[in-house]
Amino acid sequence: MGAGKTTLGREVAARLHRPFLDVDARIESTEGSIPRLFEEGRFREIEERVVLEALATPPGVISLGGGAVETPAIREALRARATTVLVEVEVETAWKRARGSDRPLAQDETEFRELYDRRLPLYDEVADGRANDPDGVVLAAGAIEVESGAYRSFEPPQASELISDAHVLELHPPHFERAVQLFRQGEEAKTPESVARLWRELSLDRSGTLIALGGGCVTDAAGFAAATYLRGIDWIAVPTSLVGQVDAGIGGKTAINLPAGKNLVGAFHWPIRTVIDPDLLSTLPAEQRREGMAEVVKTGLLAGEALWELPEPELVRRSAAFKTAICLRDPHDRGVRQILNLGHTFAHALEAADEYGAVTHGRAVALGLLAALSLSGRDASIVEEVLAPEPVRVDRERAWDALRRDKKSTGGELTLVLLGDDGPLTAAVPEADVRRALDSVVAD
Repeated sequence: MGAGKTTLGREVAARLHRPFLDVDARIESTEGSIPRLFEEGRFREIEERVVLEALATPPGVISLGGGAVETPAIREALRARATTVLVEVEVETAWKRARGSDRPLAQDETEFRELYDRRLPLYDEVADGRANDPDGVVLAAGAIEVESGAYRSFEPPQASELISDAHVLELHPPHFERAVQLFRQGEEAKTPESVARLWRELSLDRSGTLIALGGGCVTDAAGFAAATYLRGIDWIAVPTSLVGQVDAGIGGKTAINLPAGKNLVGAFHWPIRTVIDPDLLSTLPAEQRREGMAEVVKTGLLAGEALWELPEPELVRRSAAFKTAICLRDPHDRGVRQILNLGHTFAHALEAADEYGAVTHGRAVALGLLAALSLSGRDASIVEEVLAPEPVRVDRERAWDALRRDKKSTGGELTLVLLGDDGPLTAAVPEADVRRALDSVVAD
């Protein structure tokens, strides 16, 4: 009690577009005052019923009373049906907030402190994550850890193999011993041949776990391999690039490329854990950091926040939390998650036309944002100032063919993500307008 669970719960529920339930408030509205129920010895019985009913309904955000974990049936249900986030609070802070209230268990400071100490082991037992703000709760709900030093303290499952590339392993050698499988660097990792070789070389059984250490290409390809090997095994993402930490390593959208286009073969396979350590970005060259900033700018435009102005650790955490919330709302990309494609329809077309060569993903996204903002009638000065993209030399017709395959044409129009006055939206745009926007980012 006194941790601020109700306030946090309401904001998290709003971000995830899920119903919110405060258990104590529900009990008071249906059964009467909590002090009276404690006097009658009926509170824990009623609390158990309300919590178990809530956990049996469609996903929502539930604020539990501080003592709910003392009921064995509730602890068992939390383990089976929920992601449980511990909102940590020092006992002094909790007592200052709770004293003087009518809470039955906050009438005596000595008893309150003893209660706090007694419950701590139970909180540790049920907690899947810990958080003190809405971003932290959202990240914990997505099994995502964002913390400096997280890679150094990461302990992998016993039955696991590490997937990476030689360059990343040289920069960030693991402190644990595991069998290592190597991909080639960059987009060469995301080919059917590369994944087929990995399938052949893996020695895990269905209880095993793949650990993907690297940039977005490694996490994309390794995640797809995990989704398909033995009809699906667990995987853990450890993104090492800015692109990976703010975008590609989050949300379980895995894929490989085909000659006809980018990410045309894939699967939705959420990692059981994502370890994001901003310290790993210290080895990034300036060009790779600019690559990642394209995704940061995209996220900032969607969120309506100048994320690109934040210090890097905060920039990473805030961007990751925004994407996590969107992906939790729409894990299979059938609705709101499509807004994350802002600029990417154009970007993927440019990459495909270049056969995944000199036109890097970040450069293509920056140009895609220019094209999308142009179609939206929005000012693109932020993209130009932060990313400074220059048109690229690719085959225009090949880029156009790839774009039309990426988002199918219906009645002479293409459905694209645009940015309206009230935020992102999807809209049908005449093909002629889309073609002009694409041509504007292709050099003569």
